[in-house]
Amino acid sequence: MSGFQTSGFEIRDPRGGRVVIGHAQLEQLWTGGRWLEGPAYFPAGRYLVFSDIPNDRMMRFDETSGAVSEFRAPALNSNGNTVDREGRLVTCEHRGRRVSRTGFDGRVVTLASHFQGRRLNSPNDVVVRSDGSLWFSDPTYGIDSEYWGDAASSEIGRQCVYRLDPLTGTLAAVVTDCVQPNGLAFSPDESILYVSDTGASHVPAHPRAIHAYDVGPDGSLTNGRVFATQTDGFYDGVRCDTAGNVWSTALRAIHCYAPDGRLIAVLPLPERVANLCFGGLKRNRLFITAQASLFAIYVNVQGALRPTA
Repeated sequence: MSGFQTSGFEIRDPRGGRVVIGHAQLEQLWTGGRWLEGPAYFPAGRYLVFSDIPNDRMMRFDETSGAVSEFRAPALNSNGNTVDREGRLVTCEHRGRRVSRTGFDGRVVTLASHFQGRRLNSPNDVVVRSDGSLWFSDPTYGIDSEYWGDAASSEIGRQCVYRLDPLTGTLAAVVTDCVQPNGLAFSPDESILYVSDTGASHVPAHPRAIHAYDVGPDGSLTNGRVFATQTDGFYDGVRCDTAGNVWSTALRAIHCYAPDGRLIAVLPLPERVANLCFGGLKRNRLFITAQASLFAIYVNVQGALRPTA
């Protein structure tokens, strides 16, 4: 099946019809950014925090009122955000070249800023596993120019995905085979880590791919493989639903893949898209950060919950 449209989605596989709601419409919730990124939904307050990287600010969308306000500025050109097991905000900062955590009292503390004595490049996206470990990507985008952060040379000399041990504070490079590792997501049971590689931005012939890695009980990764590829744009943000489908942004669309890697549905958007997350009262509202605007659409799946450790 191809070409059939419902709710704005293009259904590419019969399974795609089961993940969408036929009459749900794409909503533009706010506009006025330069490049929006890093949506993170806080269910206790029913609000979304997201980044506006070039404008050096973080924004807050209140789902109960529809109001958007400034959450923090300056924000050290923040990019990816997530919510940890205790409900606190964890943020990747380009200009800070660190991963930070915002406490309930508003204080910001550094979680990771150096690897083997050298400054990180510019942390990009972050996820927290059920064991409390923190995983983040560290490409060079935030040090490549003054637009995304502060231009600088890489002290580490490579781009990796890192795992921060919650007990020892030890930082380990767990993915080293991507040119520019970017978006991250765990499968619902955390047995697979998905990583988008936007390395074609620096190496034109590099495959535009989402990689998959098997995750061991100790957090080790094995069996690295290509999960999906495309030729237009770059995969960026990645999220999974409870059925194990993989949702990713790319160019001007959301792409939904079945767990077997088959593309099952595509949602075109009017702007270039960067990232996405599930939220809402039932985790069935897909929030999408695009170049200038925040969008949302209800879907017929729920975002994957972190397993109980």
